[in-house]
Amino acid sequence: MSDAELVVRSTRVITPEGTRAATVAVAGGKITAVLPHDAHVPSGARFEDFGDDVLLPGLVDTHVHVNDPGRTHWEGFWTATRAAAAGGITTLIDMPLNSLPPTTTVDNLRTKQEVAAAKAHMDVGFWGGALPDNVKDLRPLHDAGVFGFKAFLSPSGVDEFPHLDQDQLALSLAEIAGFDGLLIVHAEDPHHLEAAPQHGGPKYADFLASRPRDAEDTAIAGLIAQAKRLNARVHVLHLSSSDALPLIAAAKAEGVRITVETCPHYLTLTAEEVPDGASEFKCCPPIRESANQDLLWQALADGTIDCVVTDHSPSTAELKTDDFATAWGGISGLQLSLAAVWTEARKRGHDLTDVVRWMSSRTGQLAGLDQKGAIEAGRDADFAVLAPDETFTVDPAALQHRNRVTAYAGKTLSGVVKSTWLRGERIVLDGEFTEPKGRLLTRTP
Repeated sequence: MSDAELVVRSTRVITPEGTRAATVAVAGGKITAVLPHDAHVPSGARFEDFGDDVLLPGLVDTHVHVNDPGRTHWEGFWTATRAAAAGGITTLIDMPLNSLPPTTTVDNLRTKQEVAAAKAHMDVGFWGGALPDNVKDLRPLHDAGVFGFKAFLSPSGVDEFPHLDQDQLALSLAEIAGFDGLLIVHAEDPHHLEAAPQHGGPKYADFLASRPRDAEDTAIAGLIAQAKRLNARVHVLHLSSSDALPLIAAAKAEGVRITVETCPHYLTLTAEEVPDGASEFKCCPPIRESANQDLLWQALADGTIDCVVTDHSPSTAELKTDDFATAWGGISGLQLSLAAVWTEARKRGHDLTDVVRWMSSRTGQLAGLDQKGAIEAGRDADFAVLAPDETFTVDPAALQHRNRVTAYAGKTLSGVVKSTWLRGERIVLDGEFTEPKGRLLTRTP
């Protein structure tokens, strides 16, 4: 490693082969070698020894609503990427809605990229959107480098991003399958939602009843059928209903090209603990019961669920009213996702290699980011340094996202991110940030 510009060392480095004591050499922002722990350090290289803190690949979060431009008072690239970096995330992919304009044309994508370029503390890519009237825009967006296309099968909550009915889904999916693109889907069936009781008010039980599991199950079954018919690539977003797991497992066994994500809040929070009126816990689909959560964890362990992402979906505090029917639905979790998942995972017998697989390796694979998601030669030198046994109590005032509303307030979590590194440069150290160093990513052709 005579050409190394940076050498980092830890007794616990998480590699694709497992956790081991190692020395990692970096040059030109890339990992050039993973060597024995006692490897010689060249005299001209910068050297960092992290001791027993864990060196893991920077997390890749493929489900983030940044809302910039247009709703920057909800969130923006500056604040969102700082929050992500503080939590050990080094790459995020921005969702196409809640910004104005939405990322549904190439011109709108260019607007988003121009806004993000100077504000991103980490690498940022973009999903496109599939709407009833933009089938003609899908291939141009694909050619412009979006990582895939998001669609809703029920109302999205914002008028500028309408959902697809089954015929429109078929048209969009056929177009996307034609260039082997990826459709990522908010899967709740609108007819089941319309038929569910809609009481409104502060009771969480009433809100939970308004977003029944069968809305997810029916939408996922329909999506599987369409994907099978077209041999299309589809991805189920933020799976909440454990009842859908047998459908998904059977589809995978048949060779349907389907992947599935869930989120930290479904894995660590339960319906039983949500206080009435506490709409910081509101998201769609909803946080469900503890027995449902147990089955989601089992599905992660057996591979039915592929990965874990935040679905960071912030708003202003004023929109989080105590009426679950009218409050904005979304959990803000970028800064806390690693610690939240690790806290629960270790209780359930999982180790950090599992967490890295769910939150870095597989999310990188989902987006085709071959340079991300692992500590091995040839990858980007993106790292998080974690003290896994240190704990902290969540103080909303210490969060970096713009509106410091959180469902995790007051919770004690394990896992303190000591520093975060992007392409061999430290971007966060003990809560102190450098100037933005992120790049805009596009899909590799």
